[in-house]
Amino acid sequence: MDHMALSALNRNYGIPNQLGFKEGPGGLVVAEIKNPHGEATVALHGGQILAFRPRGHEEVLWLSRASDFETGHPIRGGIPVCWPWFADHPTDNTKPAHGFVRTAVWSVSASEALADQSTRLELSIADSAQTMKLWPHSFRLAIDVTVSDVLRVKLTATNTGAAAFECSGALHSYFSISSPSQITIKGLAGCDYLDKVDRFRRKVQQGDIAIASETDRIYLDTTAVCIIEDHGLRRQIGIAKNGSHTTVVWNPWIDKARAMKDFGDDEYMRMVCVETANAATDTISLAPGSTHILEGVIRPATLVRRDVDQGA
Repeated sequence: MDHMALSALNRNYGIPNQLGFKEGPGGLVVAEIKNPHGEATVALHGGQILAFRPRGHEEVLWLSRASDFETGHPIRGGIPVCWPWFADHPTDNTKPAHGFVRTAVWSVSASEALADQSTRLELSIADSAQTMKLWPHSFRLAIDVTVSDVLRVKLTATNTGAAAFECSGALHSYFSISSPSQITIKGLAGCDYLDKVDRFRRKVQQGDIAIASETDRIYLDTTAVCIIEDHGLRRQIGIAKNGSHTTVVWNPWIDKARAMKDFGDDEYMRMVCVETANAATDTISLAPGSTHILEGVIRPATLVRRDVDQGA
């Protein structure tokens, strides 16, 4: 790590008592945000949020203890940025899954202490000779992270070239949970979804989502707010969104977890992904000079026990 570059980041973008840059896991540069509302950690590697904890709450995001923190490798957990494609490349499976920005180093482009004592940080990345080899389009991508008792994440894609392009992507949010048996995911009842575990068959969600086996689903045509109710941790996590008509729900379960080298064998018991996405048919067409904003708003709250609700 270049300590002169780190000093320059703190000098140009640090905020006393709110935001500072330091060496994180594997020597990767991270921004640490702490304010009266909560705290968060954001890696310049991948433009990736690694942690978010509002005051009075447990950690909201999940990060694998087996994750790689190496240049050129994705980080397993937090909120990876998938772009300009989601999952496998549509025509070339030799290209990296979920696009190339999640393994690139982003630049800091802005920081701000807001009037309500929340903290804003913006990172950005643009096309280069290296990205052109993978995806021949000019672009600027910015992630705007605002930390208070709520985490607001805004991903803005801009076509800076002379030709239109199509893209897809996601804020691939990993959430920390007590146990799959203790949670339900509300908000997607009645939605059609593509079931990747069952050869992408199209199905309809019956009631709330329960996780009891490998789950990999793309929920279609939905702008709904999702709520993870976790009775083990006695909390709920609300996930609202804008600029998205698909939601992805994922848990690898036993066999897939064991097959991934950057995922602990038993860690599927402590996480679930509920992703704000542009996936499947929800692709974005950007004309020259136009932008698209994909936004997720994560809001944890204490879950009142049912026996208290019922007056017991």
